[in-house]
Amino acid sequence: QVQLVESGGGLVQPGGSLRLSCTASGTVFDIGKMAWFRQAPGEPRNLVANIDTFGSTYYADFAMGRFTISRDNVKNTVYLQMSTLKPEDTAVYYCNADIREYSSQFRNYWGKGTLVTVSS
Repeated sequence: QVQLVESGGGLVQPGGSLRLSCTASGTVFDIGKMAWFRQAPGEPRNLVANIDTFGSTYYADFAMGRFTISRDNVKNTVYLQMSTLKPEDTAVYYCNADIREYSSQFRNYWGKGTLVTVSS
């Protein structure tokens, strides 16, 4: 079985920074695209950024210039470095990845989320 486990969320003041991590564990054979989504209360889940196996990245408009996504393929981990945080960045941040277990096809997995609260 495969699990995605996020960490790094918490309370931060406006203008501050935070780094989220997400590690895939279990019977991981290969990982394709990895991504971060977020969901604020009463809002739909939205893509924040993604990164493919070659390191090519995509950012939502609100994340451009403030957030940086990266990955460590040895550690099966994706990161989201967030800076200049705003109260409207408050949300549960979810990790998402396409993962192939041994002798199987790629499947899409979600983590359980980590809460980021931006408040003074």
